[in-house]
Parts: sequence; structure tokens; C-alpha cells
Amino acid sequence: MFVVHYSSFGPPEVLRAGEAPQPHPGPGQIRIRVRAAGVTPVDAALRSGTTAAAARLTLPHVPGVDAAGVVDEIGDAVTLTNVGDAVFGAVDVRTLGGANAQFAVLTCWAHRPAALPWHQAGAAGTSVETATRALDRLEVRAGQTLLVDGAAGGVGSAVVQLAIARGLDVIGTARWQNQSFVESLGAQPVVYGPDLRARVPRADVALDVAGKGSLPELIAITGSAQRVLSLADVAAPGLGVALSMGALAGEPGGEHGLAEAARLAVEGRFRVPLHEVFALKEAWRAHTLVEAPGPRRGKIALDVGA
Repeated sequence: MFVVHYSSFGPPEVLRAGEAPQPHPGPGQIRIRVRAAGVTPVDAALRSGTTAAAARLTLPHVPGVDAAGVVDEIGDAVTLTNVGDAVFGAVDVRTLGGANAQFAVLTCWAHRPAALPWHQAGAAGTSVETATRALDRLEVRAGQTLLVDGAAGGVGSAVVQLAIARGLDVIGTARWQNQSFVESLGAQPVVYGPDLRARVPRADVALDVAGKGSLPELIAITGSAQRVLSLADVAAPGLGVALSMGALAGEPGGEHGLAEAARLAVEGRFRVPLHEVFALKEAWRAHTLVEAPGPRRGKIALDVGA
């Protein structure tokens, strides 16, 4: 099958188009012919070799964990899904890749409604799972105010929309260039950066998506480290804040959020904002953009074709 892979760690240019054996689903899995896939900062960090998790990879490695496509093989013990169904979801994230390919095996998925276009669906999987897992772990309730520090990215934008659907009021931080974007998602925008407490005096719960050192302020704003969750700051435990790492840490997952996101998309209450879409063979350009400084809105996707 046609894939994008790398045989050595380094800059985006180490990515190459090539061929690889087709994967096949095991029990509880499905295989899809991929129509679109996502590219995340984690994919770029693994490719560069700058994260400790890169040591777990066997090279050559096919990156990507998010994908959408049409089911063409079904593993044992799979129900309510048939060959020919359009779905979106994620591979087993513990493998750290495999989705930027002509075929991919998914371990979590939901049926893709027409209201969620292929490119949006292909980039949605782990952002929706992560957002759902975070909201569950914070035990949010309707009527609360949630502060999302880093609301303009892929995970942040998903958190905002899913939290609003649960009946929360959401305040979202973003750079000044993305204030109107965050507002378009339904959140109250505030400028990202130091002295956050002066701009947000109070919130019931807070989620750190950015991982840029805001935890002391988030604790002060909510009144307790137990009301704060981080997705990105390794210093969190030292401050009494839980750090959520998902399946890699054996935590309960948020896979059930995929079906909820699909339902909300049909209702016009959920979308996956796309920063840019590239052809699969131009994955190196997607990785370059992921690593570029400056504001970015939503997700980056790869078009894998019909």
C-alpha cells in the first residue's frame, strides 16, 4: 500500500512516500481505506526524535494516529459496523502511528455523518477523545464556567464545543490574532499570556491545553489544584495538578466522545476547524507547518484520496 514514512529521525524532509505491507484488523478492530488523516504536534515531535517516546519506534515508521475512511475489513467481535461504512477515529495510539497511509486499522471509531466532511473527520479522532477524556476527568457539570488555556488549537477547539454542548460556560485563551475565532466557537475569548488572573478573576474548573506554565494562575483562578487538569505540562504533579496522558498512561479513554461529536455535527453544533489540508505525498509540508511558530487555528489534515 502507499504510505508516508521515515527511516531516520530529523527535519520534515526525512518523510518519504513509499510502499508498505497492508495491515489487517485484529479482534475489536476495523480496517479502513483512508480518505483523510490528521497531522499533530506529537507526530512531528516523534519524527524529529526530540521526544523520549521516539525511542519506542521501529524504523521505518508510518506517522499519524487520526484517520477517516471507508471500512473494508472487520475484525472478530466487532458489531454495529459493516464493510462499506464511512467512519472516523484513531489507531491504537500506543503504536504511535500508522494512519498516514492508504489503509489503516482503527481501534476506536464512530460513523461519519455527511455533516462532518472527510478532511474534518480525518483530523478529529484523538482531539475529540482527548477533549472528552479531559471533561470527564474534571467531572464538569452544566452551569459551571470552564477556563480553557489554549482554546484555538485542535484539542482546545474540540473542548470548547463539547463543553458548551454539556451546558458549560466557556472562557478560552488564545493569541490576539485568534480572539474572533475562539468567539466563533462559542467561548468568551481572552488574550493568552501572563497575568491571566487579571483577565479571568474566577472560573469553576480549568484545563491547561497549552502547557506554557500557566498552572499557578489556573490554581488561583479556580481556588484549588484539584479543579485544574493539564494535558501538556509535565510540572503539573509537582503542583498538585493531575496530568492526563490517556491510553499511554492506562487512563480511562474518551472514545465515547466520537459518537457524541458526530451527533453534534449533524445538529450543527460541532465542527473540526482546519488550518490547512495537504496531499498525502506532501506530508513534509504539513509537518513543517505544525512546527512553525505563530498562531494556528484548529487542525492540519492530509488528503489521502478516494
